[in-house]
Amino acid sequence: MLTDPTTTESGALPDAGLHRGRLAISWASPAFRLALLGAVVLGLAAAYLFTDVPGSLGYALRIRSLTVAAMIVVATAVGVSTVVFHTITQNRILTPSIMGFDAFYVLISTLIVFSSGSAAFLAFDQLTLWLVQVVVMVAFSVLLFTWLFGGKRRSIHLMLLVGIVLGTFFRSFAEWMQRMLDPLDFQVLTDAMFASLTRPDETLLALTAGLVVLGCAAVVPLLRVLDVLTLGEPAAVGLGVDHKRVVMTLFVGVSVMIAASTALVGPILFFGLIVANLAYSWAGSFRHVWTLPTAVLLGMVCLLGGQLVLERVLGYGGTLSTVIDFAGGLFFLYLVLRKGAR
Repeated sequence: MLTDPTTTESGALPDAGLHRGRLAISWASPAFRLALLGAVVLGLAAAYLFTDVPGSLGYALRIRSLTVAAMIVVATAVGVSTVVFHTITQNRILTPSIMGFDAFYVLISTLIVFSSGSAAFLAFDQLTLWLVQVVVMVAFSVLLFTWLFGGKRRSIHLMLLVGIVLGTFFRSFAEWMQRMLDPLDFQVLTDAMFASLTRPDETLLALTAGLVVLGCAAVVPLLRVLDVLTLGEPAAVGLGVDHKRVVMTLFVGVSVMIAASTALVGPILFFGLIVANLAYSWAGSFRHVWTLPTAVLLGMVCLLGGQLVLERVLGYGGTLSTVIDFAGGLFFLYLVLRKGAR
């Protein structure tokens, strides 16, 4: 029996299955997932900007647009730096905060309140305070990276160990000074230690955005190199990567972005851990050209969605950083237990 060469035995067109396969692949592709995530971010941003406006729409848009801009800057800085840090260290549980950035921020603020009092801290010029915090944190991290990663016998693991020890020392020293503060000074300091994304200073926001752009400019040309670094140092060196130079460049970029964003809004301890690990699952690809923007957009979803719930549902009943730290702590325990069970 002769059969039509354009059909199968079941009578279906052979191209139909191929077409369905291509359609399934396109729906599961990293590009589609990234576009879907972008649409969610745009929807959340529109909901935050234009819903439940108490007074003048123009004034509300001006204030809320600053908050959205701060979220974009923080999500970009934390998302990009955490994914890059994971690639360098070959560990998806560690974050840049493990190097003591958050502890250093708290220590600097505590030193000012301890030495000058809460009145002087509140009257301190915000631009000067931001510059001091950024310069000190970046200088500390660069010196640490250069000292611990510059020698032949140095390693990333030693650098992480020293970073953990120094971060613990900074926190302990800050807590020792906080115990000797009077209640009013301690209350002012406690308020300063909670991250705040609402109504940021426009000048500081612009400066932070500029530093984040510079940090991203150092990372973007190395996207393909980052893909190679996921194979490990021996494989990367064997494929011709100047591992020491690339890692130092990436560490400096990570340091600048984290220091600038932390000085702008305050510490958010587990935020990077959440968005980076969710990005690995959602992107559907190991390539950094997909995981980096996915981490940024997921950060925007977390920040915008969390702020919408806190403002419109809970009526400002809490702070966003507290919710993120609580959820991030549980997520951290889940990752540790899952890793230990393997």
